[in-house]
Amino acid sequence: MPFARLATATTPTCHIGLGLAAVGRPGYINLGRDEDLGEHRSPEALRTRTHELLNAAYAQGVRYFDAARSYGRSEEFLADWLKARPDLDDIVVGSKWGYTYTADWTTDAEKHEVKDHGLQTYERQRAETDDLLGDRLDLYQIHSVTPDSPALTDKDLHARLAEAAAAGLTIGFSTSGPAQAEAIRAALAVTVDGEPLFRTVQSTYNALETSAEPALAEAHDAGLTVIVKEGMANGRLADPYAPEALKAVAEETSLGCDAVALALILRRPWAGVVLSGAATTVQLASNLHAAVVDLDEGQLEKLAVLVEEPGAYWERRGQLPWH
Repeated sequence: MPFARLATATTPTCHIGLGLAAVGRPGYINLGRDEDLGEHRSPEALRTRTHELLNAAYAQGVRYFDAARSYGRSEEFLADWLKARPDLDDIVVGSKWGYTYTADWTTDAEKHEVKDHGLQTYERQRAETDDLLGDRLDLYQIHSVTPDSPALTDKDLHARLAEAAAAGLTIGFSTSGPAQAEAIRAALAVTVDGEPLFRTVQSTYNALETSAEPALAEAHDAGLTVIVKEGMANGRLADPYAPEALKAVAEETSLGCDAVALALILRRPWAGVVLSGAATTVQLASNLHAAVVDLDEGQLEKLAVLVEEPGAYWERRGQLPWH
């Protein structure tokens, strides 16, 4: 397991990763994106921004970096950064397949990504990822598995993924939607020749959406590394959009709402890596303060009232516009 590399890290931020969803393409659904990126969203501008974030993250102790085929040119930007640093041997690099980026570097495309969990898509995207990341890739995840995903039942796909695992690649999956727990449990049951196929799970979990927690705890107990995404709820938990209860706790800690929101996740015993989706180095620095936030029982009680019904949470997320 490549995540064993993190076990020897001594920095408190080693369990915070950097996700590149917000900087690998010009359009995304995060709130406040116009303020974060402005009008400078050419490939070169976002390449430079991505490299600045990667440099800052590594310098501050971050050791997991997360991309995807559908995150625009995120794999390319990450690959360029890695080529300039061939001696980095203490990081973990993950990517995902299953969505194809279709926005053609615009923010107003009718569709920004198309989902397909079939074997043909895996073969095509695996080759594309290999061309860019090669042997620097540690983890390859099926992107956004839901209970009805054919990836859960396709034996031919499972066999190909098991071949990749036998060759040294860690195989994982991510989840989305109100039935994340069901998808996680179904994936935990997938085996090839009697051995579990998946070694990691990446799921949405935050102060508003906690429904996957029991299944994530089960995954952790089964030996999987749990990666948490969307800890900021696509900006809904960041200033100035954060709910009043979160703002109140943040004021008590003298840190940002983002640091408190991520700290809430870091304290979960099953959370192996919590992703920052920062789009600026200032946001990243603030996110990384989560590693030193100590929340007391009273503050946890204040934050517990923020939990939403999963269906309502995902309906609202689905209505977020691409900026």
